[in-house]
Amino acid sequence: MNSENRVTIKDIAKATQLSVATVSRILHKKGQHNSQTVKRVTEIAKQMGYVRNTSAADLVKQKSRIVAVVVSDTKSNFSEHIIDAIEAKAIPAGLNVFILHAGNHDEASQIRAIKTVVERAVMGIILVSLELDDHVLATLKDISIPSICLSTSVKDATIPFVTSDNYQMGYTATQLMIDKGHTKIALAGIPTTGSINLRTQGYLACMADHHLPVKPEWIHYGSCTYDDGIKAWQAYAKKREITCAICASDFTAIGLMNAVTESGLKIPDDISLVSFDGTEMVDMVRPRITSITQSFYDMGLAGIQYLINGKDVKTEYLPFKLTERDSTRNLTAAEQGSKKD
Repeated sequence: MNSENRVTIKDIAKATQLSVATVSRILHKKGQHNSQTVKRVTEIAKQMGYVRNTSAADLVKQKSRIVAVVVSDTKSNFSEHIIDAIEAKAIPAGLNVFILHAGNHDEASQIRAIKTVVERAVMGIILVSLELDDHVLATLKDISIPSICLSTSVKDATIPFVTSDNYQMGYTATQLMIDKGHTKIALAGIPTTGSINLRTQGYLACMADHHLPVKPEWIHYGSCTYDDGIKAWQAYAKKREITCAICASDFTAIGLMNAVTESGLKIPDDISLVSFDGTEMVDMVRPRITSITQSFYDMGLAGIQYLINGKDVKTEYLPFKLTERDSTRNLTAAEQGSKKD
């Protein structure tokens, strides 16, 4: 229901032929009133579709109880862990969590989402896995509502953010596979822009530090989706060079793994696989997928604590861990020799 069609207390007062003050006290359960009058007001309010304007009530109290969480509409499952943590802290604190979605790298939808939450007089905004351009960042600063980004970094730390170090994650994943004897290592489903692209820089730096070449076709760009994994393998399979693929997300890794299996090859016998994120999905498939595991729940806790406690956060990189499972293996000396050409 939009603001123009919203049923107000004045409308109910007119329908019941009672004063606005009386209707307001009844609907807000204040004071003592005749039971028949209370029944008549509440029934008519229900019939007319009255919904209490919580934003207005909060403004009267000069303190909002709503936390807005704006989540990227890119398909992922790690945002659930962030939201779980936010709700775990917000609900016991008497706060309501308002969740809506916006497009990543989509200025128009992000501005719409921000305007929507501003209209609800929120106490703070948590933005999850969204890359924000200068206009959106300027808008957030102008509205003067406490805001924090999770699972992404922000240029010049314009607003606080909590994330993982994408560069180090890219470097660590690549180093793992080099240590296992791999020299022809692909990177699958990685976005071309945004803070997540720092994983590509980490990958390239590690390869360069070991004097290993990287062919352009080994880097398959995408948006961390399941389909990106399938498309990446279709590209790699045209010329079987790589022995390992580092995937931009768990979704991408599972897509690539399924495509490899359908082509008649095996993981890790023919191709080793590493994924970023390390959500529960990597343990649900067989073989289980080696991952760079991020602390998504802790990101959510940091975000809501910042709003509740006013914790001073400017830039915070949470620790990640390398979790080896069944999708990677060491190359034998003979295999390493045959793969050098």
